[in-house]
Formats: sequence, structure tokens, C-alpha cells
Amino acid sequence: MPADSLSPVLIAAAVVGGYLLGSIPFGVIATRLGGAGDVRSIGSGNIGATNVLRTGRKDLALITLLGDGGKGAVAVFIAWLLTRGGGVQAQASLTSLAGGAAFLGHLFPVWLKFKGGKGVATFFGTLLAAAWPVGMAAGATWILMALVFRISSLAALAAAILAPIYVILLGRPYPIALMAAFMAVLIYIRHKENISRLLKGQEPRIGKKKEAA
Repeated sequence: MPADSLSPVLIAAAVVGGYLLGSIPFGVIATRLGGAGDVRSIGSGNIGATNVLRTGRKDLALITLLGDGGKGAVAVFIAWLLTRGGGVQAQASLTSLAGGAAFLGHLFPVWLKFKGGKGVATFFGTLLAAAWPVGMAAGATWILMALVFRISSLAALAAAILAPIYVILLGRPYPIALMAAFMAVLIYIRHKENISRLLKGQEPRIGKKKEAA
């Protein structure tokens, strides 16, 4: 492959393959195989690890967390392997396309009629694989915000909005910054109800259940 060039076929394969990987609903699979029913009928109905935890099965929640994070990382890694002979920009571009597609697949999975999760675990897994210092910085942001404010959604929103800035500050290629910004925008859209509750001071804190209506 010539340096810093990508064929249309390779781009299409990365996008389609990344999307299909991201569409794998680990939360649904884990709860069904684990005998906990359909996670979509529990709690918030979300397919992510937080809602899986509401089944009382920490093992299934961990499987979901690793699966949702891992599928983004795998998509990025495969794209990285396919571009090892190319230039830095070509590699960054394809890995970003694959990672962004995997993230999109998690939010809008074809297998679940395009009704997926909020993408936080996939966001972190994708970032760690695409640029691990950026992923570590975003993860540290989540931990710090969670420790200070005890609100998971606020921590995720802070990590998401800072991720593109971390990419720039750490000198990573611009396609990764674009991918991080793309994921951040979608995270904010998927967290619109959480944002509304945050503004009203009604968002539950970590370790506390929502008050009954």
C-alpha cells in the first residue's frame, strides 16, 4: 500500500466491519445466556453494563463491560493491522473510521432494530486502542469526576468532551481527534435525558437508586 493512501474497498471494509462488530449486543447476549432474562425489560431498558448490573449479576455486567469496550478495540486493531504498511495518516484514518463505525454500531445496532446503548464503554475501548494515552487521560477524567461528584453520567460527559482536546494536546493525528469529537457528540445526544436531570439536580448519584416518582 502506498504511504498515506487508502483504497475505497479497504475503507468500505473497515466501516462495514466496524459497524457489524459494534452492533454485537453483549448485554442482551450475556443476560439471556446467563439466565437473567432480557436486559431490555429491566431498569432503564438500556443494553449497557450499568443496566445489566440491575439484574444483580456482577459477572454478567463485567462481561458486558468488557465486550462493549472490546468490540471497539478489536475494530481499531484490525484496521491497524490492515494498514501496517501504510503511512501514519492512512493508519490513523482507517483506525478512526473503523472505531467510529463500531461506536455507531453500538448505539444503533442492526440486530436490535437500531436501538442500542449509550456508548460509554465502547467509547473508552475505542480510544484506548486508537491512542492509549488519550484513552488513559479520558479514563482518568471519568474517575476524577466520579470521585468528586459521584455522578456517572456527568463523569462520562466530561470525559467525552475533553477527549478531542486530549488528542490535540498529546499530538495524535487529526483523524483520531475527529473520531473522538464524533463519539463525543453522539454521547451527548444519547445522554440528553441525563443532561436534563443534571440541570434539574435530579440525576442519581453513584450507589444510590433513583427516587420513586
